[in-house]
Amino acid sequence: MLVGSMAVSVASALMSSRFDHAISVLSYRSSSASTTCTCYRGVTQQRSGSSSPTSTELLKQLHWLPIDWRIRFKLATLTFKALHTGHPPYLADLLQYHKPTKFTLSSASHLLSVPRHNLSFGSRAFRISAPTIWNYLPPHILQSQTLDSFRLHLKTYYFQSAYLAPSAHPVPNAL
Repeated sequence: MLVGSMAVSVASALMSSRFDHAISVLSYRSSSASTTCTCYRGVTQQRSGSSSPTSTELLKQLHWLPIDWRIRFKLATLTFKALHTGHPPYLADLLQYHKPTKFTLSSASHLLSVPRHNLSFGSRAFRISAPTIWNYLPPHILQSQTLDSFRLHLKTYYFQSAYLAPSAHPVPNAL
């Protein structure tokens, strides 16, 4: 028989791997699908012995990001990898650093150029949504030198944005 904390760890590992696979599908979902997934995560955790009353509290307790924030996290991580390693090349080719016409203090920043698009569906494309999400990140995260450091700072920032002070952190509406 599994001990409570071990059951939570096993459930977390199993669910995280499945949800990561489904993120690309969920980025085009309706809000009801997101709610369904969040509730499913909550039910799974409640069955494994957690006594938290709501799925949001369960997510906070397990240090899981909500679905929308997890999608942003994955996009930002893919963008970091593409910019710093050039892999995968088909994604790295879609990203361009912003080149301002005049020199300003912010011209030395790590901002990406966001191509124009006409349709709202076009905003979901990687070449649009990745730079949009990247440009909303604070400079201390963008200046991370390693992937581990980037992921650590990004998850902390997104966790605080999602749960602790949602109004204090502006977020793009790229999804």
